[in-house]
Amino acid sequence: MIYPDPTQEIPAELGRVHFVGIGGSGMSGIARMLRQAGVEVTGSDAAENANVVALRELGIPIAIGHAAENVGDADTLVVTGALWQDNPEYQRALAENLPVLHRSQALAWLVRGKRLVSVAGAHGKTTSTGMIVTGLLGLNADPSFVNGGVIESIGVNAQAGESELFVVEADESDGSFLLYDTSVALITNVDPEHLDFYGSREKFFDAFVRFGQGASELVVISADDPGAQEVRAQLDPERTVTFGEAADADIRLLDVVTEGGVAFAVEYEGQRYEAKMTVPGHVNAVNAAGAFAVLVSLGFDPADALAAIAAFGGTVRRFELHAEIDGVSVYDDYAHHPTEVDALLRAARTVVGDGRLIAVHQPHLYSRTQHFAGEFAEVLEELADETVVLAVCGAREDPVPGVTGELVSSRFRDPAKVAYVDEWQAAAEHIAQISRPGDYVITMGCGDVYRMIPQIIGALEARTD
Repeated sequence: MIYPDPTQEIPAELGRVHFVGIGGSGMSGIARMLRQAGVEVTGSDAAENANVVALRELGIPIAIGHAAENVGDADTLVVTGALWQDNPEYQRALAENLPVLHRSQALAWLVRGKRLVSVAGAHGKTTSTGMIVTGLLGLNADPSFVNGGVIESIGVNAQAGESELFVVEADESDGSFLLYDTSVALITNVDPEHLDFYGSREKFFDAFVRFGQGASELVVISADDPGAQEVRAQLDPERTVTFGEAADADIRLLDVVTEGGVAFAVEYEGQRYEAKMTVPGHVNAVNAAGAFAVLVSLGFDPADALAAIAAFGGTVRRFELHAEIDGVSVYDDYAHHPTEVDALLRAARTVVGDGRLIAVHQPHLYSRTQHFAGEFAEVLEELADETVVLAVCGAREDPVPGVTGELVSSRFRDPAKVAYVDEWQAAAEHIAQISRPGDYVITMGCGDVYRMIPQIIGALEARTD
């Protein structure tokens, strides 16, 4: 993995920029924004995906496969942290003494001089960012933004606007959220994660404290999440706004109804405002309250702000419906931590009706699987009717002996509720065999599990032939 190098000076002019791993959710948004800013951009990635296709439509040349010659005559290299150190394009840039910027440093270059809203937290960043952006667009505020996922109603994950406002999903996984000159910070929650980078829970929490202290105007932070409250205790209360269901929240979430799309009310400065959204689940009411807190803190009218946020229709890879075959609905979601899986399945339960939830869990990272195997098993067994566990997606990590998907499935108390199938086609056929009309099949993980969806659809179609 390649971490941000805080000693690397960010050039005032980037020249021609080459992105290594351009198809990633964060990288593609930054590449799009640089292109819109008039910077000449090229890129490479290991495989085709929808982001690669969309960037090519903007005129960005993209090579599939990594090779030193892909760098061409680039003046600056931008890399994703998921790269291995031996990547030939990275090594060529080092050999030629080209500036090598982590994607977060390229984003820092983009946001310079803007009034920056940075959204951080272990869970809910992408959705909360999408809600803030949707709200600002509905209020005709015309922000620039870079999000970790495509906002459904807009069709992109990044866009240049004309106003001073710039909204970003700020990644805490490698400390890069500390690089930005944030004006308003939103902290959705602070759930210890990425300890392979931070080394300890204390250092993880300290990073969030520094993130909050670095916001020049205001910090909006959860009043409900224990970790967020631990961070809040170390921030200036005069520059902090809280949101949530806690009785002492500055912006209080009330009367949440989760049948179908979520409905709720918020209480702010003695006034009550109500909303109903198409996205399901209690967690989205919480996310909306956080987005509302940001917008009213920026000075927007409360009623108008909540109405604009309510138009949010979701983001790609967040409970995204792909197909309905023979009465079986096939969804995909980015959930890759036990807390996220819990929230996803609880939201799905509110809309599945009499059907069953069939969870298809792809463990992501050997370290995370080893650390959270028991928690994943507990959540999946409690909230899903059936679970299929796949092989671990190692991403940037080398395999760890004994750490496989079976580490999760073996923790189930009732082995009849889970199957460990490490080969995708066999897993797809198993899913088709156990599913019945009314069921929701949900692939989940931040790796490449979404690529399995055509196989699941094919297996379901085959059983109807």
